[in-house]
Amino acid sequence: MKTDIGVTAEPCPQAIDTTKGCIYLGTISDLTVGPFAPLAVPITKAQAAFWNRVNKAGGIGGYEIDVTKYVKDNKYNPQTHNEVYQEIKPSILALAQTLGSPTTAAIIEDLVASKIVAAPASWTSDWAFQDVILESGANYCVESMNAVDFAKSKNPALKNVMAVHYAGDYGDDAAAGVKYAAEKLGLTYTDVKTDPGADKQAAAIAAIVAGKPDLVILTTAPTEAATIVGTAVAQGFRGMVIGTSPTWNPALNGSPAAPALAAVYLQSGPWQSWGADTPGHKAMREALTPTPSPLSDGYTSGWVWSYPLKAALEKAAANKDLTRAGLLAAAKSLTSVDYEGMLPAGSGNYAAGPDKGQVRVTVISKPDKAAPTGVTEVQKLTAGPTATGFNLSKACYK
Repeated sequence: MKTDIGVTAEPCPQAIDTTKGCIYLGTISDLTVGPFAPLAVPITKAQAAFWNRVNKAGGIGGYEIDVTKYVKDNKYNPQTHNEVYQEIKPSILALAQTLGSPTTAAIIEDLVASKIVAAPASWTSDWAFQDVILESGANYCVESMNAVDFAKSKNPALKNVMAVHYAGDYGDDAAAGVKYAAEKLGLTYTDVKTDPGADKQAAAIAAIVAGKPDLVILTTAPTEAATIVGTAVAQGFRGMVIGTSPTWNPALNGSPAAPALAAVYLQSGPWQSWGADTPGHKAMREALTPTPSPLSDGYTSGWVWSYPLKAALEKAAANKDLTRAGLLAAAKSLTSVDYEGMLPAGSGNYAAGPDKGQVRVTVISKPDKAAPTGVTEVQKLTAGPTATGFNLSKACYK
């Protein structure tokens, strides 16, 4: 077996089989003070459980996989993300997680130059154009198109839509999808950027209340979502709000905004939530026994995001080349990934290129205090007409 960086003949620190060597994967996540920490901590725990399952099943190519030695906190800050990446870079083969679109953008050039493959914890459409990034599911752009199509199907009289979003790769990507769908459906489109922080939402709330859009597509973190929806509804807003995937956290069902969210809010997402009936969901629940509390779909996302890197490692091992270059070559050549039913067959076709390889199905859910992760599906995995007909020729927000 050819190896270079992040692969040792010595066993992993917590090896199940001490006769096997170790593949070290790094994790850079939002683990303490950033806006996505309530999602990121479960994502990271789920990934540890995913790779533990792989190790219990015999590992890959005579090696076990370690995702716990090189875990770093980015505090959702691009500069911090780059700093901690440089710290672990000499010791890892690949990144099991790089959380955030703007944060990962801060290291993308170095990932490319160093041939370091990474699984993102984000869904910007730019990842489809980066060979080193093994993205999973629909991007924010496609997700938003599907959300607008869904809203139009529920309210044929829909006339205007507003995108309320963070600036940068995350919010701008979602907004680009909203704008595209609005043009295709003949809707009036309004763009409202907002900054992170519950105390910084007055302008966004005022824009919603004054503009009275039939539909708001919200792309923020959960704290801002509670403030925006709760206050806008209190001030008389009665339109539909659909939040992009990271906008939701089950804790919102216990917040003062819960009645407002129950009245107007829906949640879009790239895959089914924790309780779904697929082999992958069942394996995840089994690996994460006893059931974590509080529960969130951060666990589900962390689990799903791990499948393509597993597939790439398996292919590289079969090719007898577990170098960084060998793993990248294996990743680029994948025509499908077995997500154990969590994404449709044919997902993970990185060899097909950005447009043909793009997954276009998403789910729509509603808040539900009785559901495991606080939401119940109202539309199963579906690709709407706008996303189906869309040609992904460049990152949507560019």
